[in-house]
Amino acid sequence: MATMPPIPPPIPTINPKKLRVIGVPLDLGASRRGVDMGPSAVRVAGLEARLEAIGHTVEDAGNVAVAIAEQKKEGSPHAKYLKEITATCTKHAELVVKTLEAGKTPIVLGGDHSVAAGTVAGVAEFYRRQNQKVGLIWIDAHTDINTPDTSPSGNVHGMPLAAIMGLGPAELSNIFGFAPKVAPENCVLVGIRDIDAVEKENVRRAGVEVFTMRDIDERGMRTIIEEALRMAGRGTAGYHVSLDMDWIDPEDAPGVGTPVRGGATYREAHLAMEIIADHGRMTSFEIVEVNPVIDEHNRTADLAVELSLSAFGKKIL
Repeated sequence: MATMPPIPPPIPTINPKKLRVIGVPLDLGASRRGVDMGPSAVRVAGLEARLEAIGHTVEDAGNVAVAIAEQKKEGSPHAKYLKEITATCTKHAELVVKTLEAGKTPIVLGGDHSVAAGTVAGVAEFYRRQNQKVGLIWIDAHTDINTPDTSPSGNVHGMPLAAIMGLGPAELSNIFGFAPKVAPENCVLVGIRDIDAVEKENVRRAGVEVFTMRDIDERGMRTIIEEALRMAGRGTAGYHVSLDMDWIDPEDAPGVGTPVRGGATYREAHLAMEIIADHGRMTSFEIVEVNPVIDEHNRTADLAVELSLSAFGKKIL
């Protein structure tokens, strides 16, 4: 009786990376509380083990220290808790620089989207020291480019992109002493569908590239993401990907800080992450605005982990 040939070992389908998870449980930038528990929810959904299962090496650096709102005064009504948010983002930015210096890829878990001002500052500073630029893919329902002068709420989680682009608030814009952190032609917004009236002028002033949900509806996710990656990648060392979970439709991601109907579907979101992985030029990755307080059975955090896996190379076949 013929013996069966031995089963060949599986062919690795990913480029193994050394990843470092950084939690930033910041909720001072938002009016609705709960996103400070986002990093814990994503960890509970198995981020580290599931990334290791597809071949990566993962280290968890714990959480950046964050002030508690009840112990602090909110300060200016036009930029609430700006002092505390800047302090957190500065510490966080320094940790991102150290992570990249150690040859590891940062995966940042927010917190509200104001954490991005720290993440991008750290990534941009690391590459600036090597005389290189970085791009930014901002995947979000919102443009987050309000300033203290234009914000209707004074919530800083609506301002991080303005800080990154050097429009202010000054304290957040000037982490590491330079602005903008990303050139406008390398900053691309994807999936936008909810912009404050006065904020539209800030988008034009900043000169960033914007693809709205209408663009995705008309032209398809693949075309839009491919174009976005080309724009963010022109003349850069690579690009940071900032994923706000409210980009996805609330049907699939109910537990987010600021839900808006009409977002990306489950499969569109995965496709976007899969294409990003295929291009292989992502320098760093963050997921923000997971709010377990209003989630259903940790569904949104679980989806955040699934999308992370796709962004880091998990394939269907």
